[in-house]
Amino acid sequence: MTTSGTQSNSTVLEKATFAGGCFWCMVKPFDQWDGIHGVISGYTGGHVVNPTYEQVKTQTTGHIEAVQITFDPSIFSYAQLLDIFWMQIDPTDAGGQFQDRGESYTTTIFVHSEEQRKLAEASRAALAASGRFDKPIVTPIVDAAPFYEAEEYHQDYYRKEPDHYKQDRAVSGRDEFIQTHWDETTSG
Repeated sequence: MTTSGTQSNSTVLEKATFAGGCFWCMVKPFDQWDGIHGVISGYTGGHVVNPTYEQVKTQTTGHIEAVQITFDPSIFSYAQLLDIFWMQIDPTDAGGQFQDRGESYTTTIFVHSEEQRKLAEASRAALAASGRFDKPIVTPIVDAAPFYEAEEYHQDYYRKEPDHYKQDRAVSGRDEFIQTHWDETTSG
């Protein structure tokens, strides 16, 4: 594997790909930091070339909803991205995330290099050893697969449809889970 990157003003940009349930909820947490050049919603890990949302939601394509982040590692590190990722998901749930159930809503870290793999494995091990969760961490770490950009209406959904985004998030259970497991008063 090689690091996926592009040149921009002598800076090598890298890619990070995370599946954390509904991709609408996975964009905003990453999209607000210096050094993040883009967060794209899409599908990865399956066997259908260029799948549509309608195909993926049938749970027959093998794809998972994911976000692909382009970042400048000299400003925002992959380790920092991992920290944000873990704080957005229930890493003990192998059946989906919150109200979204099924394979296409499961969690996965898709690594683009051996360095990312080492950092992801160390991060997962540290989380497992932390005692924060009373069940095993089940989020797999796998090689990055072809990533297919989701339809335009899914991109930056929290900005395009803020009311629907807030409503969907409010009923999902994600925010309550995050508050319970990551609130500063409970994180030690």
